[in-house]
Amino acid sequence: LCLRSLLLLIPVATHTRVFIPVDCSDLYDKGYGHSRVHNIYPAGPLSPTQVYCDMDEGNEGKKWTVIQRRKDGTVNFYRGWDQYKAGFGQASGEYWLGLETIHTLTSRKNYALRVEMEDFEGAKVFAHYSSFSVGAEEEGYKLSVSGFVDGGAGDSLSDHNGFKFSTFNKDQDTGDANCAKHYLGAWRYGQCHSSNPNGMYLWGSSTYGQGINWSSWKGYEYSMKAIAMKIRPSGHE
Repeated sequence: LCLRSLLLLIPVATHTRVFIPVDCSDLYDKGYGHSRVHNIYPAGPLSPTQVYCDMDEGNEGKKWTVIQRRKDGTVNFYRGWDQYKAGFGQASGEYWLGLETIHTLTSRKNYALRVEMEDFEGAKVFAHYSSFSVGAEEEGYKLSVSGFVDGGAGDSLSDHNGFKFSTFNKDQDTGDANCAKHYLGAWRYGQCHSSNPNGMYLWGSSTYGQGINWSSWKGYEYSMKAIAMKIRPSGHE
């Protein structure tokens, strides 16, 4: 072969930009319109993270990245600090995305939060917050939340604003007791909680404060059938 023919056989590098979605809204904007598990890359192209993307029409504009989901009690949520930091469960079922990943996500964009709940009688409600973020580990993964809009659930999250995350083996609540131990959960406890989304899965009737509680809707003695926390960039309403 002559030199010219050889040169034609050598692949030429292109400068096509690789699509690296930070969250589910990026995927939706690129045409991925179905609700299912996807990989996102909030920490960069070498760190894929699986999440469930809720793209349904009925959820006020789609584009939701699910950061927590309970629906059948198949995953134990009474876990220690390291697991809550890293995340656990499967994005196709029950899971917790991980404090570090949630912090990384909310450091990159301004997010709104939607908390959806269902009881064992089939009633469904939600609480919407127009601003949601989670601080760094050195800040205790502190919650910042505001802009409540009622979808029937009432507001059981604003009382936790500014609090650090606690687990049974890392107590960062503001009271004398270890709220995570006492109420069998992991959350941003004060003295102790208005909501306990990571409490025990108890199929309805709950020992006071130990179930999946959202006090403004069902009080402290009813544990939810399902709860999901999901975020999307502010302004995508």
